[in-house]
Amino acid sequence: MSFPERQVAMLADIQEPGAREFRVGEGDWPFRGFVVRWDGQVHAFVNSCAHAGHPLNIDPDKFFSPEKALLLCTSHGAEFEPDTGICVGGPCMGARLTALKCRVEDEKVFVRAPTSMRDLG
Repeated sequence: MSFPERQVAMLADIQEPGAREFRVGEGDWPFRGFVVRWDGQVHAFVNSCAHAGHPLNIDPDKFFSPEKALLLCTSHGAEFEPDTGICVGGPCMGARLTALKCRVEDEKVFVRAPTSMRDLG
């Protein structure tokens, strides 16, 4: 499934390592995603845990474990690799976050994303 490309952040606004959430659309089911800077690369994922579908973060832009080594789902403690989205600890071991196509151009971060979580099918 191909989604439109959207600018979701400025690269300078994302620490390394770090993450920044974004939303697209309005209403009851806006699309929720996040962008990760890790090891000189930028990655994007749907903000939905592979375990129970909850958003990973409770606080804005808080996706990393305290030691900044893994992405952490604050609902059930699942831990994910920041570059691949693979769960390496917790209740969904071996599952993965849904990756989104992303790129950086002129310090702007672009992601292909739908306008609603319902569009993920």
